[in-house]
Amino acid sequence: MMSLTAELYWLPHCSTCQKAKAFLEEQGITFTLVHDIKATALSEAQVKRLVDAVGGVDALFSKRAMKFRQWGLHEKDLSQEDLLAYMVQEYTFIKRPVTLLSNGDAFAGFAPKQMATYFDALKASKG
Repeated sequence: MMSLTAELYWLPHCSTCQKAKAFLEEQGITFTLVHDIKATALSEAQVKRLVDAVGGVDALFSKRAMKFRQWGLHEKDLSQEDLLAYMVQEYTFIKRPVTLLSNGDAFAGFAPKQMATYFDALKASKG
């Protein structure tokens, strides 16, 4: 069995986040940190760490957030710095959940088929 651990950045009442956590637990993942991004805001340094882990601002920023349209952001030409600042200011702009695995891999959001494929490949490579 894998001995991976993970940090999970989530909203406990988000059904997608709950499904992701359950899926990870089924894979044998134990959590070293479970961070409610609404209850405790992330610092700029924490958001930058997540951005780096998942492969960039665009991979972490959620354009599906209701405030993206409400604030008129869909009509603006936003820089990477702007997107980062919005994620620091408003947790809803962060795709969730964000999973940081102890092997260095990371995921923003939850796509069950992709995650299953990832874990199947990981198990196969372990022999």
